Amino acid sequence: MSSVTGRIGEIKQPRGGYIKPSQFDVYNLDDGLTLSENENIHASIMGMAVDYLTRFAMGTKVIDAFDTSCEGAVIAEQMFQEKGTLKKVEKLLSGIKGIDGKSIINACKVVTYDVWLRNPMGAIMAKGADETNPDADTVNNIKIMIERSISFWNKYGPIVKDGFTFEPNGYTNTVDSGDGDYLTADTLWEFKVTKSKPTNKHTLQLLMYWIMGQHSGQEIYKKIQKLGIFNPRINVVYLLDIKAISEEIIAEVERDIICY
Repeated sequence: MSSVTGRIGEIKQPRGGYIKPSQFDVYNLDDGLTLSENENIHASIMGMAVDYLTRFAMGTKVIDAFDTSCEGAVIAEQMFQEKGTLKKVEKLLSGIKGIDGKSIINACKVVTYDVWLRNPMGAIMAKGADETNPDADTVNNIKIMIERSISFWNKYGPIVKDGFTFEPNGYTNTVDSGDGDYLTADTLWEFKVTKSKPTNKHTLQLLMYWIMGQHSGQEIYKKIQKLGIFNPRINVVYLLDIKAISEEIIAEVERDIICY
């Protein structure tokens, strides 16, 4: 049993990938700003901080925006005897008021608890909240990426669902977990904050999410017609109409990757 991303790591894709990144239409959103090259925390922490703070800035309650982190904190305290974790997270969350410096620093610390839910054994070796201290350049980069994300949503939104999953029928014995970022009325979106263009792992992730949504039994997925990636680091949008994906590719991913 694997998560969506775990399953992608287990399989070998055809040459170029099930969906070639070059199939996506590309839209550059230029705001005239340049991010600093100097950052002192891991890219995955930055990505989660940007994602969750964007959700918060767009109106999601802070406890809901950081719900994965909170679930991880519960596991850390109850199963791994990390005493005081829940009180620490509660205090950090209470200090998140917007996208000011303190809020961004607190968010970076809170999201370190995600790993306790996603990979508990790996969490033991990962840097925790006390060791995660973003410097001024890092904080400013995160702030710019959140502002870009808000501008993006003003153009491509509104959001109809964030943090989507695939109950009751979307998961299988092979792929038993995985959650995506955002849904709009007709598009399934993932946020990436990498310095490079999307890879075929990213595009397969989107396709698996869409297929799992179709199998889930949830009405919200029936109107999804496009797959999209937004990267606020490079301020670029990538879009693909699902009609451009062959039925053979979809069937192969259903049968051989997700294993319905």
